[in-house]
Amino acid sequence: MTDLTLFLDFILAQYKLVITGLIILLFPILMRLSIHLLTQLTRGKIDMHRQQRAKLLLRVIVAVLLVCLLLMFWGIELKGLLVLGSSLFAMLGVALFAGWSLLSNLTSFLILFIQNDCRIGFWVRVIDGSNFVEGRISEMGLMNVILEHIDGHKVIYPNNIFVTRPVMILCKAPNKRSSLPEKRLLRPKKSR
Repeated sequence: MTDLTLFLDFILAQYKLVITGLIILLFPILMRLSIHLLTQLTRGKIDMHRQQRAKLLLRVIVAVLLVCLLLMFWGIELKGLLVLGSSLFAMLGVALFAGWSLLSNLTSFLILFIQNDCRIGFWVRVIDGSNFVEGRISEMGLMNVILEHIDGHKVIYPNNIFVTRPVMILCKAPNKRSSLPEKRLLRPKKSR
């Protein structure tokens, strides 16, 4: 009986660690259940790409909620987290308007991640004034989008420019040009 009371005294003395361990052990089970519920609710209603994004968002939300719950349990006030969150929100606001910064590329990546218009494999035409760049989206990274041109060349486009320029999503791959168009020289006409 003394061993059992010693064990119970140890658990009561270290109850915060025990509960934290239980939450960490229950996290994968909770994730599987929430993903299964999401799959059941959205089956046949949304495409696979959007469903993958919803799963990722659900994982992030569940993880943030569990971390906040653990922090409150350990006695850490959430007021400090609110200050941190508002600071990050202000930094994101600056990033949206500062087109020259690396932070704007990261913010643009989040915008590209959330929107569902451009995906890997789509043929697009990025219009920049009177010029344009065509290609198939082969990669969407944190800082840039890589377009693979019909000729096999790769064009690396920064995310902030890709988000702010008009982008046409093409129905099919553009035709491969056999040669560059002939350049005409502008000069005065010769008199006969």
